Amino acid sequence: MTSRLRRIFGVLFVILGLTIGSMSPAVAITGGEPDGNRHPNVGLILFYSPDGRFRCSATLVTPTVLLTAAHCTVDTVGKTLVDFRSVVAYEPPTGYPVAANPETGYTQAEIEAAGFLSGTAYAHPDYSGFTDLDNWNDVGVIVLDRPVTNIEPATLAPLNYLDAYAQPRLNRTLFTSVGYGTEVRKPDSGPQKPEPMSYPLIRRMAVQPGQKLTNQILQLNGNPNDNRGTGGTCFGDSGGPTFLNGYIVTVTSYTYTQNCRYLGGYQRVDIEGVQDWLATFGVFPATA
Repeated sequence: MTSRLRRIFGVLFVILGLTIGSMSPAVAITGGEPDGNRHPNVGLILFYSPDGRFRCSATLVTPTVLLTAAHCTVDTVGKTLVDFRSVVAYEPPTGYPVAANPETGYTQAEIEAAGFLSGTAYAHPDYSGFTDLDNWNDVGVIVLDRPVTNIEPATLAPLNYLDAYAQPRLNRTLFTSVGYGTEVRKPDSGPQKPEPMSYPLIRRMAVQPGQKLTNQILQLNGNPNDNRGTGGTCFGDSGGPTFLNGYIVTVTSYTYTQNCRYLGGYQRVDIEGVQDWLATFGVFPATA
């Protein structure tokens, strides 16, 4: 995926074994509700790439490592800012610093002077840029410069954990996705068509039923009108976690529509190729 496409969409889109159609990047929870302090280990990450400054979501999985998406790390220049506040801003400004030199991105000193955590981004070496459906690997990490001591890390699902949730069980299973980004809702004035809203910038969560499972991807039904769930992910939620039974089972990868009211795609983190790579950073799954 190119930086320009990420700037436009927040995540590239490809359809897994379905008729090719319109897809968009995952950015913010559609529907759902404010997360409050239910998932304090989920944070917002802010970073520079050659095309500008972007944000994604990520999850603390050890005191020094956050789990996110490869498309949120592969083009990063400089350091990545990390913020675990549930509420960033209800209206602008956000209070986030601007890099002195956007071409080289943030420095650790700039981030820490503003009161935030800093870290270095790494993308899975076999991330395919959404070109190889058998080797998607849309997984990345942020390695912090200083450990987090006041937040309990989340737990990675055991190896092949989702295999037990294949159809027909999948459609009866509810997953919880968490992230930051633009909420899709009707504007306060003007045409009353739901659209992405930049504010409030807060951590949100949504419950989604399962729809499809492949060896790399979990698809969930994020339609807020589906009475089995409460909404789905959209722009800005990229890299954020999906939980099942207390485990992280995926990170948010893509969505099919620009109003984020349909299916979403989520990179599995319970598979061998992902877990072997995460182990090199000291991230290990729960034992089955």
